[in-house]
Parts: sequence; C-alpha cells; structure tokens
Amino acid sequence: MKIGVFVCHCGSNIAGAVDPAKVAESARALPDVVIATDTLYACSEPGQQGIIDAVKEYELDGVVVASCTPRMHEATFRRAVERAGINRYMFEMANIREHVSWIGKDKEANTNKAAELVGMAVEKLRRDRPLIPKQFDINKRVMIIGGGVAGIQAALDCADGGLEVILVEKTSSIGGKMAKLDKTFPTVDCSSCILGPRMVDVAQHPNITLYAYSEIESISGYVGNFQANIRKKTTYVDWELCTGCGLCMEKCPSKKSTDHFNEKVGVTTAINIPFPQAIPKKAVIDAEFCTKLIKGKCGVCAKVCPSKAIKYEMEDEVVTENVGAVVVATGFDLFDYSVYGEYGAGKYPDVITSLQYERLLSASGPTGGHIKRPSDGKEPKNIVFIQCVGSRDKSVDRPYCSGFCCMYTAKQAILTKDHIPDSQSYVFYMDIRSPGKMYDEFTRRAMEEYGARYIRGRVAMVYPKGEKYIVRGADTLMGTTAEIEADLVVLAVGAEAAKGSPQLAEKLRISYDKYGFFMEGHPKLKPVETNTAGVYLAGACQGPKDIPSSVAQGSAAAAKVLGLFSKDKLESDPQVSHVEIKRCVGCGKCVETCPFGAVKLVDFRGMPKAEVIETVCQGCGICAVTCPQGAIQLEHFTDNQILAEVNALCRS
Repeated sequence: MKIGVFVCHCGSNIAGAVDPAKVAESARALPDVVIATDTLYACSEPGQQGIIDAVKEYELDGVVVASCTPRMHEATFRRAVERAGINRYMFEMANIREHVSWIGKDKEANTNKAAELVGMAVEKLRRDRPLIPKQFDINKRVMIIGGGVAGIQAALDCADGGLEVILVEKTSSIGGKMAKLDKTFPTVDCSSCILGPRMVDVAQHPNITLYAYSEIESISGYVGNFQANIRKKTTYVDWELCTGCGLCMEKCPSKKSTDHFNEKVGVTTAINIPFPQAIPKKAVIDAEFCTKLIKGKCGVCAKVCPSKAIKYEMEDEVVTENVGAVVVATGFDLFDYSVYGEYGAGKYPDVITSLQYERLLSASGPTGGHIKRPSDGKEPKNIVFIQCVGSRDKSVDRPYCSGFCCMYTAKQAILTKDHIPDSQSYVFYMDIRSPGKMYDEFTRRAMEEYGARYIRGRVAMVYPKGEKYIVRGADTLMGTTAEIEADLVVLAVGAEAAKGSPQLAEKLRISYDKYGFFMEGHPKLKPVETNTAGVYLAGACQGPKDIPSSVAQGSAAAAKVLGLFSKDKLESDPQVSHVEIKRCVGCGKCVETCPFGAVKLVDFRGMPKAEVIETVCQGCGICAVTCPQGAIQLEHFTDNQILAEVNALCRS
C-alpha cells in the first residue's frame, strides 16, 4: 500500500503552535508512507491540486491530511482524492488544529502530539477498504414544522418552487409571535398588514397542506424518505363545516377563558377564534372552560351554529405523511419573567411584559388599541421600560443577548408617544444593541424626536406607592440612584427556546444546546443545516432572531430543500453497520439500543438474527459497542481499525 501524508499550516492557525515540517518528517518513517510533506493551505485550490498530483505521481492508494476538523473539510478532501482516481473512503484526516494548535501553547509538545495523531490516521488508513455508496429514490415533499413568519416564508418559497408542502402548526392559527405585534421596527409598518397577505397566500396556495392545531407525534426514516405521524388535536369543531362566522363566540355564556393570543391580558369565550385575521379562521373550544364539556350542560354553541359544526364527541386524530425533507421553524418563547420577584412581575397588575404591552397597542387587542392600565383601566402617563429581563443575566442562566429587545423597546416608546402625546417614557438599559439597517437611527429617533429618556443601569426593585409604582435603579452614567414614579412598568422580556424543543429535537434526532435552541451543522458554513441529513432550521428556533433574519433564514432553508430535491436519487453513506450472521446470537440488544430504528431481528434458518437497514443506519456505532459477541461492525470504524490506532498511540 502507498500512502501520502499532507500536513497543513492553515496559515498561523496550525503553524503558529505546531511545526508542520517536523510532523511531515516524522510521518515519512511510518509504514507504507511514500510521501509526506507540508503545505500552506491544503484546502485551497493549489493545495488540493498538489494532493491530486502526488496521488498520480506516486500512484498512491490512500491519503492522510493533517489539518482542521473533518466536520469542515473532510468532504472537500474526499472529493479531491476521488478526482485523483482513489476511492473517497481511502482518505483519513487528522485534526491537528482544534485538537492540537488551538488548545496547547507548547510548540514542541504540540508537534509531538500532531505527529502521534498522524501516526494513528496512517494505521487506520492501512486497514481501510474502498466503500461504494448506494443510490435510493427521494420523496419530493417537504414538511415544515411551525407556522411563524420563518415557517411561512419557507413554505411559500418551497411551494412556489413546485414542491408539495406539509405545514404543521401547534396553535389554531399560523402567524406566530409576529401576528401579535402591532407595528414592526424600524419602519413602523403595521405587522398584520405585512404578514396577513402572506398568511392568506399559505391558505390559498395549491401546493400547501396546512395542519393547524397539530403537533408532531413521531418521525422516522431518513433523508429523502421521512415518515411523520401528526397528531391533530381535538378542536370539538368540525373545521370542514365551520365557516368562521363567529356566532358561537357571540352567544357563548362562558366568557372567562384564558386569552392566549392576547397574552392573558383580559379573557375570552370558551369557544373562540384567536383573532380576526386568523388562518385558518376556525373556532376551537377550550375544554378547560367549556361548561358543556365540564358539566354536560349548556351546548349553546351547538344550538346556534348555522353549519352544525360543533362536535363535542370529537377526539384526537393521528395522520401519517411521507416527506423527503423537514424544515424546523418552531420559533421561541418568552422568558418566565416571574423569576424577577424584585420587579413585582406576576404580583403587581401594572407590571406587564413587552408582548402584553404590544397587545394593548394593537387595534385588534383587548383595549382596541388604547393604552390602559390593567388594574384600573386608566391611561398611564409615565411609563418605564426595563430592558434585559431574562437576557444577558447569568443569575437566571440566560447569559446570551436576545437581540431584538433594544429595538422593540424603542418602537414601543415611539408608539406610546403617538398614542398618548403627553406621556413620558423612561428606558433603563445596560447598553443599546442596534446593528441592523436603520436600527441605530431608529433608537436615536426615539430619544431625540419622541423624547424617550434612556437611563443606563439595572433596576434594583419596583414597589407600589399609592396608585403608582416606584422604579429604583442605578444611573451609571451619572453615578447616582434613579427613582422614577411610574403608572405602568413594561419588562422587555428576553427570548428562550420554545417549550418542548428538546423533545422535538429527540424525535428529529438533531442537536440542541443547553438552552434548548436547535444547533446548526456549522455556525458559519452550515447555518440552516443540522447534523441530520434532510432536516433544516429556520428562524428563532436556532437562537433569538428578529423578523428580517427569520425571513432570510426561511428562504435559505427553502433553497436548501430545493437543492436537495433537484436530484432524482440520493446517495447513502456506506459508513454503516453490518452484521456477521455466524457470530450473531439474536439477543436483540442492538435492536433495543439503536436510536434510529435501523436494526431489526429477522428469521434466518429458524434462528433470530440482527439485520441492519442500511438506508436508515446513521453510522453512530452504538450497536457495535453494544453487541456482546462483536457480531456488528461499523464500516470504516471496525474494531481492528480502532485497536490499530490505539496501538499506534501506545507505541509512540
């Protein structure tokens, strides 16, 4: 076997802490290595061409590249060796950047460690064998989970591209958080006026099937062939018959149901349509407040419904959809502000969240667009906004910046002045983060044109004084304590992952961070991909994002799906497990531990034997380490290859 070793400088990334020439020199002494050299940038075009030329000149059978993480460039180098005429799986990569140069300062020790990693890669490559991918058909339907602005954008882009789209939304209407906003920054456009037509487009698009008030029950399969079970939650209203006339709402005697759309500011009826522009505009009965469902009495809605759509006996229904790709756009939830007891959130009625304030500003809100104190309905004059509630605060385990709070606070200060000209807004802030287009100008406009007074410092406490509230905090610019007498206090609440995100991630087999946000394939190069092929991300499910960023990412995810579906067949990764029938005792432990359902027991001459479904197997190797007989081996990572690497390390 003839092996070539190429050690990358990666500029000063590697060469600053490792001596690539010495690593290459040590590699020349390894068995089967016929050429070992160092190169400035192995991933560059000249670098790749150098590898191709060496393969041809030395008639190499395999190549080792010592550079950065395989996650970033392994596919690049595999394509390069394939262009040189070698099977792409006769390639190994040693990560001497993240595993060596980035974590160690001792250059001599780093060089020795890099040489050891190269030695391990060479030993593994000596036991590699060519692998041939298999091709399989692809189902060109896409499922989008989440009907917020990012999901809507992705759905419309995919549908306009000719794809059949399944859109799943857990609430009874699409629109997400944006549908609850009165205006958007920095243009102060009417949110409903922007989003409403897009929502109607979703409803009327012939390529889109909408499952509202539904959630993902389970999902199985692999890229190109996913099978999703969708639970359609009980609405107690036959949506095929419901015309959205609203007569049931008018007549419903139970008028104390929680108004989730209006962020619990006020109440609604037990049967309701969340807002006038809802898509679909269908009624849903809240079983927790419906007298008929609780006590078996009433039934007014069924009596007055002109289309006889009320069905009290209705139950959940599970439907199955087959798709080839999934876009996750589940958005975010607001931080539980009641953690900040010193602000009186949840205790004082006139301390509210920014989204609740948004509903007070909205003409479709519970007050018809008039700003009123929840406690007594009076118009507030002094309004204090407190920023960074649940963001940039390690004490509540939210050290990250939610990104858009500075901007929506500036918007609300401007809108407050429009609604109540003789009002005064105060904003307690840590610093202002407004990096978007026209964002900084917008915040300055709030201060200079609308007179909002910004006070830099954290608020220590809020307490009532008569009908008003005293907001006490630090003014770090003046070096004094600030006390503001407020009629209304608005908390600029930060964003956190949507509830149920970790559970959904496990169903989709994608990664999520410690805060529950889904993780992208690579923060720079794969911002909408996940570590599971065929599953993409859009919007704030990945991290806090404003509307323009969410829309852009929705389109990006749609572009990825269209690119994926541009092929009629996909190639499976041949790095999968295989079973040696003679050694398998049919214990079934591999079946129990496989997280992807890729192993099953079959009858082989009257004996149970394990069998791997290659198109489902993700090559994680759990079955291989579970098998007590060693009957399952993972291609490209066999026991012999792993032991060869360990032996090489022990010899060095």
